[in-house]
Amino acid sequence: MSQLPPTDHIETLCLQAGWRPGNGEPHVMPIYQSTTFHYDSSEQMARLFDLAEPGFFYTRLGNPTLDYVEKKIAALEGGIGAMLTSSGQAASFLAVFNLLGAGDHLVASSAIYGGTFNLFAVTMKRMGIETTFVPPSASADEIAAAFRPNTRALFAESVTNPSLEVADFAKLSTVAHAHGVPLVIDNTFPTPALCRPFEHGADIVVHSTTKYMDGHAQTTGGVIVDSGRFDWKASGKYPGLTEPDPSYHGLVYTDAFGPSAYIVKARAQLMRDLGTAQTPLAAYVLNLGLETLPLRMERHVRNALAVAEFLENHPRVAWVNHPGLPSSPYHALAQKYMPRGTCGVVSFGVKGGRAAATKLMDSMRLGAILTHVADARTCLLHPASTTHRQLTDEQLAAAGIPADLIRLSVGIEHIDDILADLAQALEKSAQ
Repeated sequence: MSQLPPTDHIETLCLQAGWRPGNGEPHVMPIYQSTTFHYDSSEQMARLFDLAEPGFFYTRLGNPTLDYVEKKIAALEGGIGAMLTSSGQAASFLAVFNLLGAGDHLVASSAIYGGTFNLFAVTMKRMGIETTFVPPSASADEIAAAFRPNTRALFAESVTNPSLEVADFAKLSTVAHAHGVPLVIDNTFPTPALCRPFEHGADIVVHSTTKYMDGHAQTTGGVIVDSGRFDWKASGKYPGLTEPDPSYHGLVYTDAFGPSAYIVKARAQLMRDLGTAQTPLAAYVLNLGLETLPLRMERHVRNALAVAEFLENHPRVAWVNHPGLPSSPYHALAQKYMPRGTCGVVSFGVKGGRAAATKLMDSMRLGAILTHVADARTCLLHPASTTHRQLTDEQLAAAGIPADLIRLSVGIEHIDDILADLAQALEKSAQ
């Protein structure tokens, strides 16, 4: 297989990283649609099971198609390795569960996707893991005050879903590292086309690849990316990585795999036992989306800013939130960390509250009401009654989600058509 010349250009990596065909091999990455892989020697198979040598033996733990896409995403984020999962939710869970167990504690931003909030606040609490939520606007001292001796990670979103608050990476990473724990960032909204959290102090990155990475609402998926930079031994807080694993004959991940210890453990231990694997076909579809990611994100950003400016000047709109607007309290952070834009999502409220918001959504013709975001097609949602439905009014407020918030995911259609659709829907919302 040919080698990719050195490059850090996202456009080239999206097309060329991962699968590099050799002489006579397929130009397009193939689908290895097989659950198992053949070996002539039982001794070699045993070495694979012992993690003594790399290779594929069962698709739940590894498959060439997934491997190529994982290598591509790791290159896009600037990480040492990646692991695809069956969903973004699975990626978020495995990313933190790889570090925490019963009796441990997590600090997380309160302004995160509702499914992730529920995962941390309810499901993982039943597993003996407690979470303290802090607003992303909290000071470094306020975040530090949430830490406990048994805190094992700090989790946040680079751009929050759906409140569109931009993470202050310098503040978050400084606090996390001062307490000897990694910063885990969900980078779903900006994608590495617009933001690479490892360049700003993050240690682990997760994505719902269902969103912009796929970009066409075709397949669910997630990914965990390891920077390879966190010193697990020096921290002294992660015996699962630095002490013998009895399920692999006493193997110590940091000794055996060095900087890759975290991502190897995630696959060899958690994916082995929990089985939230992505399928080869899903990885193939994801790769098709990745090939056009920079082009799509450029259009998403441009269209979303035009929509935000239109809404900000419309008399039927109560408020607008988009980090690209100078009026946004997160504009400066967006310019610092994401100068090419943040995402294609705009949140806003319509005068008249929930009833008017519902009327507007039902009046859209081009924009579709979907439990989805970050699609090539324009879509919208009322989070308080859907994705964040399980949250109380107090939790909604803490997450920065007013009851009248409409999350508009601006697609890559012609901007004139998007604005015309919004204009007629806004007019009807007053009737």
